Amino acid sequence: MTTHDRPFGRYFEDFEIGDVYRHWPGKTITEADDHLFCMITMNHHPLHTNEWFAQHETVHGKNVVVGNLVYSLVLGMSVPDVSGAAIANLEVETLTHSRPTFHGDTIYAVTKVLDKRESGSRPDRGVVTVETRAFNQRSEEVCYFRRKVMIWKREAAPERRFPYSDEAAVGQG
Repeated sequence: MTTHDRPFGRYFEDFEIGDVYRHWPGKTITEADDHLFCMITMNHHPLHTNEWFAQHETVHGKNVVVGNLVYSLVLGMSVPDVSGAAIANLEVETLTHSRPTFHGDTIYAVTKVLDKRESGSRPDRGVVTVETRAFNQRSEEVCYFRRKVMIWKREAAPERRFPYSDEAAVGQG
């Protein structure tokens, strides 16, 4: 029997400039997703939550998904491949919403490694710069952001631990 731990994030040494990560799976944004996000974040703009307003008072003629939901979703999609083992997200250098996202659109994301450098003050880590692009089901780019992430070097990273024993995990305890 073999126990497999799912990789979650990468160490500094794993990143190579030019590498591309296709994040999986995509996510269809529902009206409920959008309304809940708007209510949680107190964004009550009727463009997002009022169908009549969107149909009659906006250039799109229908509800638009709030941009911060699209950004947050895409950032989250990148975590297992990029920042799951990170120390911190240091900076979002740029964030662009190139076209609107609508209820029912499915979002996919791709991240490219742009740069990496070792920390000048702490030898146990480095900074990786990546850009992430989000596309809808029509292959139209809807969101772009570039960020810097502080990443552990492999030898310095904390060991992954679990709050249960190995015996319990395989049903022998």
